[in-house]
Amino acid sequence: MRVLTLNGGSSSVKFGWYDAGQAVVEVSAGEVRHADGDPFGSIGDLRPDAIGHRIVHGGVDLFAPVLIDPAVLARLERASAFAPLHGPAALAMIAQAEARYPDVPQVACFDTGFHADLPDVAAVLPLPADLRGEGIRRYGFHGLSCESILAQLGDAVPERLIIAHLGNGASVTAVRGGRSVDTSMGLTPSGGVVMGTRTGDIDPGVLLYLLRERGLDAAALEAVIDRQSGLLGLSGRSSDLRVLHAAGDAAADLAIRIFCRSVAKAIAGMLVTLGGADLIVFTGGIGEHDAAVRAAICSDLAFAGPIPAHTMPAQEGLQIARHVAALTS
Repeated sequence: MRVLTLNGGSSSVKFGWYDAGQAVVEVSAGEVRHADGDPFGSIGDLRPDAIGHRIVHGGVDLFAPVLIDPAVLARLERASAFAPLHGPAALAMIAQAEARYPDVPQVACFDTGFHADLPDVAAVLPLPADLRGEGIRRYGFHGLSCESILAQLGDAVPERLIIAHLGNGASVTAVRGGRSVDTSMGLTPSGGVVMGTRTGDIDPGVLLYLLRERGLDAAALEAVIDRQSGLLGLSGRSSDLRVLHAAGDAAADLAIRIFCRSVAKAIAGMLVTLGGADLIVFTGGIGEHDAAVRAAICSDLAFAGPIPAHTMPAQEGLQIARHVAALTS
């Protein structure tokens, strides 16, 4: 059984081919940045037996992997309101895959699934009951990445684990006994720590000020929060930490320091949730490859005493392929 996985992130599309027999094994993988065109031009002429998609947000009731049909598509379209940076792009990818591979089953795998059973103290947002009744809650994201970390750790999963997924999008998750119990992102992937182009958590009064005094509408606010801020907004140069490390100017240095402090503060908060930690895993492009960032974060956490820290790859494609194989076999 050949499984094609499509992982549309905020800056690129990762794709992978997997053989799904008794075990799921990666055959090949690649990545195409959104600016560089259609990922299907790089995938080749193989025909998959099934296709798996990373879907960032499934809305109020889609958490477990599901075969995509017209009813599911309609629910995904409604859920795009919760993830406007990712939802429409994922729907476009599904449509492209359907056009290229008609009659091949497609499976939606949700980043929110790992966090579906967050305890109420983490999931409930401090809003009036009527708003909470509309499904406004903490959903959490990067769940497929977290699942892949647990799979790599296997029997060595500690009781108290913190996963810092650091890439263009970034989040920190507390895991107790293999279950998500708190996470930094909230209703949308815009919240939590500082990110490449996203603000992360920000005083809501800033949004009110921009509405009142600058006359920004929803689209303009979305552009500020999701596309113009974070490392890019702080540095005035780039959202790419490799560029900022090389720049060496004051604005780039400040952006890096704010990012690192933001992540350290989020990890410190998860220490409260877990009552300490047995292991911190850094994953994602930054978490896995940027030793200077990891060192700065761990230096800020030195007050908590020695906590082992590992780096591991975010094997989201492999995790998607496992879900697809389990659902379609």
